[in-house]
Amino acid sequence: MKTLFLLDVDDTLLDFQRSEREQLLATLHAYGISADEGTAVRYHVINDGLWKKLERGERTRERLAVERFEILLAELGVQADAQALSRHYFEGMAHCAHAIGGAQDFLAALSARGTLYAVTNGAKALQRCRMASAGIAPYFADVFISEEVGCSKPGDGYVNYVLSHIPHFVRGNAVYVGDSLTSDMVCAQKMGVDFVLYRKERPEGYAGMWADSYRAVLSCIDAL
Repeated sequence: MKTLFLLDVDDTLLDFQRSEREQLLATLHAYGISADEGTAVRYHVINDGLWKKLERGERTRERLAVERFEILLAELGVQADAQALSRHYFEGMAHCAHAIGGAQDFLAALSARGTLYAVTNGAKALQRCRMASAGIAPYFADVFISEEVGCSKPGDGYVNYVLSHIPHFVRGNAVYVGDSLTSDMVCAQKMGVDFVLYRKERPEGYAGMWADSYRAVLSCIDAL
């Protein structure tokens, strides 16, 4: 029986893409830059690509925060201060958090079974605030934010830190739930724990445990 639950936050419990879209459009409009849903989609692609580079150690968090706006502005053909846009976006994100539908009931169900820990690459200045704003913070015994740890998930330093800071950690009792194959799945593999991929669609070629709803996640956990 699983009694230790390691949970990713963005796009697993919080609707990060919704927050990202809302805050991006608000930021661009605040600086008089015309933007629409297509702009938000393009920003998401740019941002996602840079985060994967961060996971591989090819970018620093500080560089990523500005570079994504530099790339977007270049594609839009707009002259603007990328650093100022980055600051405005970042400050707004602290108050722009939406729990995915059913997330609180899911966390309550897991809490009845054991102890919950958040494992996230989110920014230290934002993530606890966003989790509190969305009403999910009280469910967690601890939150492991990569920027606080000093290593990005799924790096070895991050993994070792998390494992050494969970009291009485037993691999066989743990399960990791997340939405990313490059970050969450790899992190779970390095930890040596079971992994459930939470996504609306199963990725092509993925043969591991997969769930498209919180109810399905609980069923996967029951099967382990």
